[in-house]
Amino acid sequence: MSIATEINSPLTTAASAPAAFRTLGEVRARGALRAAVSRGIAGLSQRGADGRWAGLDTDIARAVAAAALGDPEAVEWLPSDPAERLDRLVAREAELTVCNLTWTLGREAAWPVLFAGVTCYDGEGFMVRADSGIDHPEQLAGARLAVQAGTTSAANLAAWYGRRGLVAVEPVAFPTPAATLAAYADGDCLAYVLDRTALAGERAALPDPWNHRVLDASISREPMGAAVLDDDAHWYRLCRWVLQLLTAAEHHVDEAGPGHRAEALDEAARLAGPHGPAVGLDENWAQRVLDAVGSYADIYERNLGGASGLGVPRGLNELWTRGGLHYAVPLH
Repeated sequence: MSIATEINSPLTTAASAPAAFRTLGEVRARGALRAAVSRGIAGLSQRGADGRWAGLDTDIARAVAAAALGDPEAVEWLPSDPAERLDRLVAREAELTVCNLTWTLGREAAWPVLFAGVTCYDGEGFMVRADSGIDHPEQLAGARLAVQAGTTSAANLAAWYGRRGLVAVEPVAFPTPAATLAAYADGDCLAYVLDRTALAGERAALPDPWNHRVLDASISREPMGAAVLDDDAHWYRLCRWVLQLLTAAEHHVDEAGPGHRAEALDEAARLAGPHGPAVGLDENWAQRVLDAVGSYADIYERNLGGASGLGVPRGLNELWTRGGLHYAVPLH
């Protein structure tokens, strides 16, 4: 459903948005959601040859745009380096950051931001050359390791190696994912350290991905999240419930069983829809979101699963009913 077909709805015009819905009104007045994303990590947010952005993070932004504007493509993409992901929110250059950004107490305490929810459960990992003989992070003690500036990688490395009494590694920070990958690929650093999901995309970007491997071990907890400014509770709720809808929709499909996907998604939209006006939306917001991006399972499979070519196992990103951490909050 496009903005044009929704423009006569009282809930989709900037002028009629109540003053309490300030951010939503600004987004509608502009006609686009501004979303900070990475500069290019396959599976999360990457611009294709056709100019279209794709990835799990970008689909989350599309889901918010579908709810707020009626058009999942009404997104102004803001490619950002790790060090500026939250700066863009604080400077009011973006309304949403979905940029493989870990939700931490330190970030919410130090910045005027809130995390609307977890988009992907992950952990700090290591990419090494397949013929290096390295099978575990302990074997990297004392080595130079490539990390992205503005991430939690250096702190995670110091904590993990320090607790074990190992020789400290030397994290070498680079300003962009491209520069970090190049330093590793050129042999300047023995390993590339980043969230394991992101490393799967970075590995795929190498000219010889089969010559590299991501170690099985993770040394940290990295719940990647969607962040917003903390000065608009309605916008925070809107983004949070878009995320919750995606997981709840997968739960409904899972419970309905094979052959009942369409009915299960319709049921999720029916339950969530009436709550739209509380956050400035109409009652069709949930149907628009699910029509645009599907459930969380659809988003994961399309961008990180078998359909993506990356083949990243769901693992912790399964529903809790399958041993994962995604718990569907009730929509009623």
